[in-house]
Amino acid sequence: MESYDVIANQPVVIDNGSGVIKAGFAGDQIPKYCFPNYVGRPKHVRVMAGALEGDIFIGPKAEEHRGLLSIRYPMEHGIVKDWNDMERIWQYVYSKDQLQTFSEEHPVLLTEAPLNPRKNRERAAEVFFETFNVPALFISMQAVLSLYATGRTTGVVLDSGDGVTHAVPIYEGFAMPHSIMRIDIAGRDVSRFLRLYLRKEGYDFHSSSEFEIVKAIKERACYLSINPQKDETLETEKAQYYLPDGSTIEIGPSRFRAPELLFRPDLIGEESEGIHEVLVFAIQKSDMDLRRTLFSNIVLSGGSTLPNP
Repeated sequence: MESYDVIANQPVVIDNGSGVIKAGFAGDQIPKYCFPNYVGRPKHVRVMAGALEGDIFIGPKAEEHRGLLSIRYPMEHGIVKDWNDMERIWQYVYSKDQLQTFSEEHPVLLTEAPLNPRKNRERAAEVFFETFNVPALFISMQAVLSLYATGRTTGVVLDSGDGVTHAVPIYEGFAMPHSIMRIDIAGRDVSRFLRLYLRKEGYDFHSSSEFEIVKAIKERACYLSINPQKDETLETEKAQYYLPDGSTIEIGPSRFRAPELLFRPDLIGEESEGIHEVLVFAIQKSDMDLRRTLFSNIVLSGGSTLPNP
């Protein structure tokens, strides 16, 4: 780790995504650390001296040995489901492998998705104040921070990550709660949908660690089609993907069919709107005088808004 000076009381920023957690210090241009927001536990009993020590694995070590581990995400659709695992991950953020600092010495800026249950926020505050003894905590909406990052204070943010998609109209730095639209369809649902298509093509990925391979395939091979109906009639060029064991698989039409879920949640029986409708409805729910400004200041953020061309 490179040496740097941490200023006394410099706030720690934790971007607590459903799929990826990013951590660093306020004032830095980029996060210091970024790793998957999951906990790995060994599938098999340790029988030899010199085998991997430890009951749980987090961060790069969990990524490196994921084939031996049972993977669990403590967050589902932006809401913490397993507080014990979430606390372990936050503990790891402060450890010698990551920020190398004491939690009592730094205020914390924690991000969360809009329209999250109040109980979720209260429990997070309880953990940071009572377990980590932080001097101060501010919980902010991810979308507002994304807009600030572009140098704007007014606009609408369409944020689609791993667990949640939401459109948040913001005026002069304030989110307008009555206009926020949120759907629980995002990147992880696309990965599950892709796994279903791959199964139909004869490739079975069933374990939690193999699901991470499906996620990697999605990020490497999938793309958004401008005209899916037309692509269905054409002979789709197959993409080759090399699996960790050295074998290769060929991916056909599922490359563009799986991401189509973001625009058509009805493909998996969901009655919610597609992300394009979520964006327009959020603007339409805003004050009529603001709509022109919002339409001309649309900001995309989150990993699911970065498909392959």
